[in-house]
Amino acid sequence: MAKRPQTLDAFFAPPPAKRARVEASVTSHEDQPDGAQKDASSHYTYPFALPHLPPAICETLNFAPATEGRVINDQPDLDLVYFEPYIPKDIQRELFEFLRRELFFYRVKYSIKRGPTETQINTPRFTTVFGVDVTSRFDDDGRVVDATMGGPVPKSTYKCDPRPIPQCVDLLRTLTENATGCKFNFALVNYYSSGNDSISYHSDDEKFLGPEPAIASFTLGAKRDFLMKHKPTPENHSSETKPLKLPLASGDMILMKGLTQSRWLHSIPKRKGGEADKGRINITFRRAMVKAGTENYYRYNVGDGEVYQWDESRREMRPWAGVAGQRSYSSASVPA
Repeated sequence: MAKRPQTLDAFFAPPPAKRARVEASVTSHEDQPDGAQKDASSHYTYPFALPHLPPAICETLNFAPATEGRVINDQPDLDLVYFEPYIPKDIQRELFEFLRRELFFYRVKYSIKRGPTETQINTPRFTTVFGVDVTSRFDDDGRVVDATMGGPVPKSTYKCDPRPIPQCVDLLRTLTENATGCKFNFALVNYYSSGNDSISYHSDDEKFLGPEPAIASFTLGAKRDFLMKHKPTPENHSSETKPLKLPLASGDMILMKGLTQSRWLHSIPKRKGGEADKGRINITFRRAMVKAGTENYYRYNVGDGEVYQWDESRREMRPWAGVAGQRSYSSASVPA
């Protein structure tokens, strides 16, 4: 490959971590009983096995990032690196269709209480999540064990069922860590089925992520606007900042770090018709530091709802036919 030209931003940015080649055989920790499909990720918490990425996609992913990241830090408290794209163009469509077809998703419903009023929230997108916080890890048999001592964690440790990141997502996580020098232990996957699916202004500034979290956010599929605005806090002089709009296209990645989450808000607004109705997958890699992070992510991205899977003939997400075998958020247990 030809050597990429050095940009001014890249010259002044800290050097990225050395990128290591990742082979197609790399997998996350899995619990595969005898007779299980060997080219798939399976675990007792998965409703069904998830195929590994095809070798051709794995091979091309080794050329990521496809472009140099553009540093955006020209406003107070803003610290972004924008890759246009990160994922090579040759596999963007194939990777999007693979993940939409093979992953399981949820349409989570939950209640929040504002004063005396309880409101039912229907998540306006499909979600799924994998990972566990730094206090725990998965052993070679897929059991959740103490990260330091290696012994099994008590059943009362988590109300949820943490699940390891499958190979089809973990490969991208590993490559992103190698390229950015950041560490991640969670993968949140959102599917925006149409322009009606959205996420309102918010910031990922939960205490369980630490004081200055780094979050890598990938787009696959339809282009959607990513809006940002400074939080209205007088001490941060938010009136001196300007709203930001990034037209995230398929294969793009934005790395948010530093004070970005604590001082800025971001959203994906609704869009009527057009490209937005073709569907968009968003993958965010994060690092949860305490058990509360694990509980939060599974509560709001798995919940107690039914499992959905992409129906190619209907071209839409449909309830999974094997719903009777699913596991809910509250049915935590570990293998014996």
